[in-house]
Amino acid sequence: MDFAFRLAGWYEQNKRELPWRNTKNPYFIWLSEIILQQTRVDQGLSYYIKFTEKYPDVFSLANAPRDEVFKLWQGLGYYNRADNMLLTAKLVAGKYDGNFPENRDLLLQLPGIGPYTSAAIASIAFGVPVPVVDGNVYRVLARLFGVDAPVNSAKGSRLVYQLAEDLLDKNDPGTFNQAVMEFGALKCTPANPECADCLFNTACYARLNGTVNKLPVKKPKTTLLNRYFYYFHIRLPNEGSYDMYLNKRTGGDIWKNLYDFVLTELPQKTEVNDEFIMNNLKKKINMKHVVVDGISKKYKQRLSHQLIHAVFIKIIVHKKVKFAHENSLILVPEKHLIDYPVPRLIERYVTDEKIIK
Repeated sequence: MDFAFRLAGWYEQNKRELPWRNTKNPYFIWLSEIILQQTRVDQGLSYYIKFTEKYPDVFSLANAPRDEVFKLWQGLGYYNRADNMLLTAKLVAGKYDGNFPENRDLLLQLPGIGPYTSAAIASIAFGVPVPVVDGNVYRVLARLFGVDAPVNSAKGSRLVYQLAEDLLDKNDPGTFNQAVMEFGALKCTPANPECADCLFNTACYARLNGTVNKLPVKKPKTTLLNRYFYYFHIRLPNEGSYDMYLNKRTGGDIWKNLYDFVLTELPQKTEVNDEFIMNNLKKKINMKHVVVDGISKKYKQRLSHQLIHAVFIKIIVHKKVKFAHENSLILVPEKHLIDYPVPRLIERYVTDEKIIK
């Protein structure tokens, strides 16, 4: 079975027309790979177009304001990708004079570039004969060759990588890698794969042994961590409208460099009542100047290993609050909130409240 030859023919006839497939420019290929990490192609495509139009080369991205980049990224999640993307752009623009290194070991030293992304850039942009192994490739090769070790284990990962390396078309590794991934995305799908007219159905271990729905094997995922966020949306009247206090998130927690409201996080779900509001605000604000203007419905946002439960408490104050300066909060006109990158959770809330449209 000439796997690479047959797969290349299928790919040429069936591949999706995607803009990053029409270039060898390593900047565009890198940008597409960063955007598509943990993101579906149909969602990532519009972001790729927005980023390449706004930042047509690595220098324009490297010089872009952080908040501007994060605002453009808003909605993709996993915001550390955007942070690392900016760091890498600055390194490539400065240290490498705008040229991505062809050496895979040097690529691996750039922020946000791991084994998968470095292999994709090296093989697609520079023709380096190295396999790219993502979830699609794991699935195709585990089924085809009957890999029964969990693909998210060291043993399973090693077995699939070795298979990919053995099958790799050394003369055109970029096309080969994209073809295997596309075959997994369109044909050898997680559910309801199209086995009946598959190129490899007469040789596929899973097809011949009735284990298509059992492969690839995966170790159980870690349990979701539930977190309970109670946000105080503090507003200050200003000439018929409102200003609001925003907090820029820092440190090693989720949503780094995004903006949110004043937050109380608790280890368990709590009823939001007058006592709760009083206890959480009295050390921050003179309660004589506070009006509770409403309590939102409950919001949820699922992250990779966390489930955020959130409630928003709308507070109106009639004078600037001292604790804002002590906690580096900024006061922003509500109509300007759209200019600030916020988590999807906040975006949903302010959209529901018709603060942004």
